[in-house]
Amino acid sequence: MDTVRTWRGRFTDGGLPALADRKRSGRPARFTPVQVAKAKALACQLPAETGIPLSRWSCPELAAELNARGITDSISASTVRRWLREDALKPWQYRSWIFIRDPDFRANAARVMDLYARTWQGKPLDDDEYVISADEKTSIQARCRCRCHPTLAPGQARAARVNHEYKRGGALAYLAAYDVHQARVLGRCEPTTGIVPFMNLDTEVMKQEHYATARRVFWIVDNGSSHRGQQAIDRLTRRFPNAVMVHTPVHASWTNQIEIFFSIVQRKVVSPNDFTDLNEVQGRLRAFEDRYNATAQPFQWKFTTSDVDDLLARLDRHTADHPEEASATPET
Repeated sequence: MDTVRTWRGRFTDGGLPALADRKRSGRPARFTPVQVAKAKALACQLPAETGIPLSRWSCPELAAELNARGITDSISASTVRRWLREDALKPWQYRSWIFIRDPDFRANAARVMDLYARTWQGKPLDDDEYVISADEKTSIQARCRCRCHPTLAPGQARAARVNHEYKRGGALAYLAAYDVHQARVLGRCEPTTGIVPFMNLDTEVMKQEHYATARRVFWIVDNGSSHRGQQAIDRLTRRFPNAVMVHTPVHASWTNQIEIFFSIVQRKVVSPNDFTDLNEVQGRLRAFEDRYNATAQPFQWKFTTSDVDDLLARLDRHTADHPEEASATPET
């Protein structure tokens, strides 16, 4: 009631103008909205575009540049950080990406997405048809650290410690085939990658039960040199007539589910790469396959053919807004 009485009294004495905020005590704002806007605009530009020899902006670098340009007389990095936080701007972060250049991206990606959804050429797959995602993980090294100090296990308030110095114990390639709907991995280690090692993987998988007698086994692969083009398709079909090789779009290995499994292997098996020799590497990979297959569930793949269309529509809009980027895109 006291608050209501106060505002009624102010209105009676001065009308509507009296309801405006009155001057308050405290330090006035040091920076104008225009200065804040210019700081955010600078953060949204690449440093190289402004003639600054930096790859990315940091808050201290932005503060120094604002002062150098005379936009502000003196400003701290913490103030710049607070301004950027208002609009969730983080110019010090970046993500790598590959612009779609495959002229047949839609058709090739749609075939892969349909197989993940157990569909081929508009018809559902039968129970005796399988989808395999396969690829190679190259150059897994055996880095032996026993020469200096062995790896120390983690302890209270202490992470595991891996000595930086090591001696090389060689490298091998890990080839794997992942049954998309059964969540089962079959892998093998080879001295190197190539047509012969990849066909060895094909042979090992296709001789397994279910696949040997299956009506069709679809092999989803990227465009690596060991399984690229029509020759790779013909080579696989000659040896296994019920095998159908399906290529992902060019520069789109992210559409191949085996890459998800390889990322798991990198995190849980390879890093921090502390092995005595290649036999230990191979043994660890084989043992992890058994461990993984015992509890694995199919990946929850959510990228569909509709998402492919949405992606291409966004890229078309981007290209229309930036025609100079489209003209600079190399042809395939």
